[in-house]
Amino acid sequence: MSFDVTGSPARIVFGRGARGQTPDILRDLGITRALVLSTEAQKETADAFACTLGKSCLGVFAGAVMHTPVHATEAALEIVREQRVDGLVAFGGGSTIGLSKAIAYRTDLPQVALPTTYAGSEVTNILGQTADGAKTTLKSPRLIPEVVIYDAELTLSLPVGMSVTSGINAMAHAVEGLYARDRNPVSAMIAAEGCRAMIEALPRIAQAPADIAARERAFVGSWLCGTVLGQAGMALHHKLCHVLGGLYDLPHAETHTVILPHATAFNARAVPQLLVPVAEALGAQMPGAGLWDFAQALGAPHSLRDLGMPEDGIDRAADAAVAQPYWNPAPIGRDAIAALIRAAWAGQRPDA
Repeated sequence: MSFDVTGSPARIVFGRGARGQTPDILRDLGITRALVLSTEAQKETADAFACTLGKSCLGVFAGAVMHTPVHATEAALEIVREQRVDGLVAFGGGSTIGLSKAIAYRTDLPQVALPTTYAGSEVTNILGQTADGAKTTLKSPRLIPEVVIYDAELTLSLPVGMSVTSGINAMAHAVEGLYARDRNPVSAMIAAEGCRAMIEALPRIAQAPADIAARERAFVGSWLCGTVLGQAGMALHHKLCHVLGGLYDLPHAETHTVILPHATAFNARAVPQLLVPVAEALGAQMPGAGLWDFAQALGAPHSLRDLGMPEDGIDRAADAAVAQPYWNPAPIGRDAIAALIRAAWAGQRPDA
């Protein structure tokens, strides 16, 4: 056995009220002209948070957009240059953290991330961005925030539906990590524990949204699942989600939630032993079907049709997915991928 592991250099600050440490963290990083990033929907909360940062904060840029379109990044870069920003504070979910990464990739500015959802992108070295209807990804060490602050109090207002879909989005990183070409024993252990944490946390959050301990457990799962994506590569699941998001602007976390059971079942037929930890964590016989049942029990979306994808877009998506495929443990044939997408579009339960 041989393997090569690179751990994340990010400092993790975890705890209730940990957001209060942000001014000290900015000072430690030498940041005196920070720009807080958010989406328009979170601007009011981000403004209130920015006020707690004192003179080290220049204000809020609320232009983060789903799928990190390049035009949004360019708009933010204008502000960064004009105001001589020397550090970024990402306050929000995957869209906001993606914008922070996109800026940091181009400027190498230090980042502090305060996630408010459970997708886990704050600890990965991967950026997905869109331009001209296509979503592409890149990897770089400079994408990883210097500090990530996990404060579960920031997620208490996160609706149950978004909590569930962002959590399953995080699980997708771990599931793919289990069969990735560059997997290793460490990433496999982290992936299994990340799945277990999320599978424990999400039903508790659905039943009692104010359960702070459950939300802390979800953040543990988020951190672990994201860490896996930083160590092991992506495969069919992420390729499909990137294609669908780029072509049809489908909601990010919900698309991951719908696709994950089908991509998992597709690969479980080729590498069943590698996906045993997922089935065991779910208490299911088959990992793909178990994931579908888990999402259904939590009221999550289960069809691409319900997310707004047109039925006549299935063939186009299949063509795009096989044109430049990611490595995958199961062979990727165009007809098989079209069948997978069609089953996901219709909301069918996978059989593996």
